[in-house]
Amino acid sequence: MWFPEGRNPMACSLPAPKRGAVDYIISPTYDVWVKERQDFPARISPRRVKGRTMFEVKVNRTRLGAAISMMSVIYHATVYDLRKTHPNALIGLMINIFQSLMMVAVFYVMMSVLGLRSSALRGDFLLYIMSGVFIFMANIKTMKAVSSAAGPTSSMMLHGPMNTLVSIIAAALGALYVQILSIIVILIIYSLAVNPVEIHDPAGASMMLFLGWFNGVSVGIVFMALKPWFPQFTAMASMFYMRVNMFASGKMFVANTLPFFMLALFSWNPLFHIIDQARGFAFINYFPHYSSWQYPLIVSIVLTFLGMMGDSYSRKYVSASWDARR
Repeated sequence: MWFPEGRNPMACSLPAPKRGAVDYIISPTYDVWVKERQDFPARISPRRVKGRTMFEVKVNRTRLGAAISMMSVIYHATVYDLRKTHPNALIGLMINIFQSLMMVAVFYVMMSVLGLRSSALRGDFLLYIMSGVFIFMANIKTMKAVSSAAGPTSSMMLHGPMNTLVSIIAAALGALYVQILSIIVILIIYSLAVNPVEIHDPAGASMMLFLGWFNGVSVGIVFMALKPWFPQFTAMASMFYMRVNMFASGKMFVANTLPFFMLALFSWNPLFHIIDQARGFAFINYFPHYSSWQYPLIVSIVLTFLGMMGDSYSRKYVSASWDARR
């Protein structure tokens, strides 16, 4: 039987070949074969790709390099999250604009039919409705995006740079980007076609929009941390949160016009305080006395820490077999 040279560890020597037969290659001894196996990887030159070997692990030497690398991963994850809703970015934006316009139209007709226009503020009635709808949509859309972000058992976590923190930030930034772009487009169209938009304090109103977005992020993180343990309960709780905030967020009224027994029904909701404060910044003749922006900020920070602690605990014990079992 013929063996390549140096590849038969069991045979130390072979008998001499017969005359006229095919020449055999005598295998070396076992210690020579072992030495050859030990030297074999050293004789292979790793293929280099753009100055690095294919077996090299990229290590960030500085904190700045690590931050830049993390920002790059967040950027690509955000783009991926935006493209999940629709492959065409323009159509996805138009769908979100259409949803916001539909909600504004529904509340406009509802308040006109029910005779609630007299309880609104003096000023642009449509701007009064949009000030509540925009913050509500930013809060709800962000909560939904963050709560449904890629978890520890998702296939996206198989990629080395990915983790749940990157997934949460990408979902939150994607929702914020779409909402801000939709608000800008709607306000520009409304200002050119219907009535010029006048906002008393644009910076304060913008900060309330960001606060509503941050509150949606905090609530979404809590739902995301609970999802691996109670998936059905989390789905029902997030749906209940959205349905309750349709009325408890205070889009159709302001806190100054409510009696005290009704004010107690809405003052627990951070979104109610955010929308009421936003109208105080948007309209020059409204001063909110029964709401504050500090309360929703503190609640959002506490919920964010609780959600991150729950997500860290879930990542240690969650298993992909839980979903298969269910």
